[in-house]
Amino acid sequence: MLENQIGQIILKIAVPSPLEYLLDYLPPDGSSGEGLVVGMRVSVSFGRRQVVGVIFAIANSTHFDLAKLKKITAVLDEEPLLSAKFLELMYWVSDYYHHSLGEVVSSVLPKLLRDTKRKKDENFTLTAPGKINESHLRLNGDQCHAIDIIKNCLGYFQTFLLDGVTGSGKTEVYLRVIEAAVVAGKQALLLVPEINLTPQMIARFTEHFSTGVVVFHSRLTPRERLASWQLAQRGAAPIIIGTRSAIFTPLKSPGIIVVDEEHDLSFKQQTGLKYSARDLAVARGKLENIPVVLGSATPSLESIHNVKKGRYQLLSLVKRIGAAVQPTFHIVDMRSQKLKNGIALGLLGEINRHINNGGQVLVFLNRRGFAPLLICHHCGWTANCRYCDARLTLHQTKKHLGCHHCGMAMSIPSHCPHCGDEKLLALGIGTERVEEILREHFPTTPLVRIDRDTTRSKNSLENILGDIHDDKYQILIGTQMLAKGHHFPKVTMVAILNVDQSLGNCDFRASEHLAQLIMQVAGRAGRAAMSGEVYLQTHMPDHPLLLSLIRDGYGKFVTNCLVEREHANLPPYAHLALIQAEGKNQGEVDTFLSVVCDRAKKIIHTTTKIFGPVPNYMERKGGYFRLQLLLQNNRRHILQPDLVKILDILRSIGNKSRIKWYLDVDPLELG
Repeated sequence: MLENQIGQIILKIAVPSPLEYLLDYLPPDGSSGEGLVVGMRVSVSFGRRQVVGVIFAIANSTHFDLAKLKKITAVLDEEPLLSAKFLELMYWVSDYYHHSLGEVVSSVLPKLLRDTKRKKDENFTLTAPGKINESHLRLNGDQCHAIDIIKNCLGYFQTFLLDGVTGSGKTEVYLRVIEAAVVAGKQALLLVPEINLTPQMIARFTEHFSTGVVVFHSRLTPRERLASWQLAQRGAAPIIIGTRSAIFTPLKSPGIIVVDEEHDLSFKQQTGLKYSARDLAVARGKLENIPVVLGSATPSLESIHNVKKGRYQLLSLVKRIGAAVQPTFHIVDMRSQKLKNGIALGLLGEINRHINNGGQVLVFLNRRGFAPLLICHHCGWTANCRYCDARLTLHQTKKHLGCHHCGMAMSIPSHCPHCGDEKLLALGIGTERVEEILREHFPTTPLVRIDRDTTRSKNSLENILGDIHDDKYQILIGTQMLAKGHHFPKVTMVAILNVDQSLGNCDFRASEHLAQLIMQVAGRAGRAAMSGEVYLQTHMPDHPLLLSLIRDGYGKFVTNCLVEREHANLPPYAHLALIQAEGKNQGEVDTFLSVVCDRAKKIIHTTTKIFGPVPNYMERKGGYFRLQLLLQNNRRHILQPDLVKILDILRSIGNKSRIKWYLDVDPLELG
């Protein structure tokens, strides 16, 4: 239909739906449209529902019959809620991740702002920053250099990679450059990978800045999230600290964005809008013309590659602060050791030595529960999840078997359901079993276990961390929750159990992730005056990855890894996209992706490669069979248009089938 020139205000609105375009609406009854501004929320009729939409554009013409256009039901804001720069970021997100603009905006708005009945904002107040407390920590030359360079870039865009070994004082650098931004009347956004790291970061910043620090993460109540969101949007919150979703916090006067532990997988959203908060931080910094600082002791290969390409500026902190030195590494060869339920007796002896010397010991195992496998000794039956291709984990404390993938739980059987034999064996170790072993071996030594099971209640983690700093525990047992960011000055020994679990992983990024994990966990040892030691327990003491890390360090490992990636044409030298499909019938999912693959090969660029369909590493999860297609191209500007073509195919086929499908641009995990 030809465009109708009507001379009437037409509002282009993004509504929460998969539609790839903005919808045209007319002003509400009794209004000519004056006072309506881009960035305002409105209540509109969409199908049979009333939904909250956002005005993205105002025009005086439409392609549609004026008589068929609906009118806005209500205007929910008196002034724009979202700035022009913020809307530009939404456009970028929608375009890059191929997600509808309406769904992007809906995922960004706090829950209470998606309520059509909420017309006016609540009045949340926050005292402006008062006195900034002077830091008494002495800075070394590397820290001073990094701070000066970043401060000189306030006011324009530049991405910095702050590569600092564990314990080198990266947080102090963050404090000083954020202080400079706040003094200049600007706001700072600090992203941390997990909620568990938020309390201690908040404590550090509130101690330095007195007031003006707000938090933003998924454990806040809807009203708390709204308060933080609006304080940032109004400019009343100078400093915002949050997890990945905080990247979408509106800022009235943005000054700097900092991403701590930039390598961490937690910055990648794995459901719905599958964005990378780290990559969005860089994109937003460019849009807002402000500096972005990516900090890590184990930078991602992508960030190091961007340094080599001149896109990022490298700032290095090569020494630990004060008298602290890097810990020494030792490999515990399990092949020549007597074991006590999976822990080498020699390792127990080293733990005992450090305890007697007055140090704290951190025992790391990235597997919660008591045992990952319950098996019948007579017939070989194993306790498997009914809905996933996974075994149930035995949880002794809660006395149940649970699936860590779909959440299914059942009571522990008293006998084998297959043959009736009562001899059921719990094989393997989890953090619960490690706790039991160490309590038995060190009955008088106070210890604590820190994992998701022991920190579910509110403030439980903060209380445990406080007790650790107060020397109430000498042995700390934990999962990845303890792997990064925490400063335990009295930890002199770190023991990493079950290193072999990740050495056989088929994902091409597995070695990078394992190296980062080892170095991050190792970084908890020897952070003060007492020297630290790290013990890696393994059945593969000659594995090249382990030897390379111990002998040459993370930097050399990364150099070798980049060479391998370039030869294999893998990221960061190529760009990937993953199309995942799932359904109740395995054959239907396979057929669906096969048809998509066949049609796509006829229309996409010859340099874009399609692999699959192949099953996910866990083909059945939550009762659904999952398969995927992997797309690869060396040029992003070729891959992105090809994704648009494939999405057209997916929509045309998917709308007629029972198959659910998802697109993941720049996936960090293949399956």
